[in-house]
Amino acid sequence: MQYLDKLYKKHDIAWFTPVELFKPWYAYAIAASILRTANLSVPLKIYEIGGGSGTCAKCILDYMMLNAPPKVYNTMKYISVEISSSLAEKQLETVGEVRSHLSKFAVECRDATDRAGWGRKDPRPCWVLMLEVLDNLPHDLVYSPDQVSPWMEVWIEKINGSSQGSEVYKPLQDPLISRCVEITGMNEENVSVRDKLAFAAKGVLSKVLPKPRRAWLPTGCLKLLDTLHQALPSMSLIASDFSYLPDVSIPGDRAPLVSSKKDGKTLDHRNYLEAQGDADVFFPTDFWLLEKIDHDCSGFSKEQKNPGAFKPVKKRRTIILDSAAFMEEFGLPLKTRTKDGYNPLLDDFRNTKFYLSVPTHNKK
Repeated sequence: MQYLDKLYKKHDIAWFTPVELFKPWYAYAIAASILRTANLSVPLKIYEIGGGSGTCAKCILDYMMLNAPPKVYNTMKYISVEISSSLAEKQLETVGEVRSHLSKFAVECRDATDRAGWGRKDPRPCWVLMLEVLDNLPHDLVYSPDQVSPWMEVWIEKINGSSQGSEVYKPLQDPLISRCVEITGMNEENVSVRDKLAFAAKGVLSKVLPKPRRAWLPTGCLKLLDTLHQALPSMSLIASDFSYLPDVSIPGDRAPLVSSKKDGKTLDHRNYLEAQGDADVFFPTDFWLLEKIDHDCSGFSKEQKNPGAFKPVKKRRTIILDSAAFMEEFGLPLKTRTKDGYNPLLDDFRNTKFYLSVPTHNKK
């Protein structure tokens, strides 16, 4: 705790990611998982979405230089897709601390959700890393006045030209929101008899005790995965993020933690409309929903709904692991263990998980 306190005071930053706190061991575990499962007969290619200060990239390149067969390190490519030009410069500086890494590393300063930025579809195998990316992606809020009414989009409109905003509810019209609602089954019509009875009971209750519903939909995640599956159909994906967030006071399913930092103190907002300017917004990741979105974007879910003569084969194999389980499987937990046996790499960050998704290579 003293070490963390010094670190935060020295850098005056609101949040350090695990890859920074546990360098190089956190990134080494990710590199080990790639090396264990990659097809080494083709050159290794890794994309990182939102590479931060470049710590993950440098540590993975270090690991490959030290542990992979020389051919793997010498022919590999590591591409950071970074929207911030200042962070892109910082990444080149960090990776450049080891001169030989620079010939294998590149930064592409662009928005990863923009399909045009990826160029032509690349069918070759590659890896995509997203560490603490999903929690920062845009989400859309939907609302229903009771348990049975259809979901509506939430719009923010300014009050009398001031900077203050208020919510306005409109029928679903945004295609991303509508698709997200469909993937989650929030407006499911094909329900069982038992569910219909429960639905009818809810209808009675909603008239007697109407209870508004609110849900935050990961539309930014849907847009990004759609783009990645179109551009890199043979990608293997590793994502890590928060599975839940403590002390969230904003209402709604998958509601964010919205906080501001002033004079070294963090203030959590009870209403997202209050947060203007430089507030941090963190969304929890529903990993079950992430898997559904991943399968939908790969085309598997569409085949399930419209099966032909043959039963569709899964296009992705996915696994969700607690961060501690991932680190025990691929990492070196002894390196972060303290004298009394406490291990922050395993014992802290209990609210984070890893999502691994790889192509099955099955063909119909």
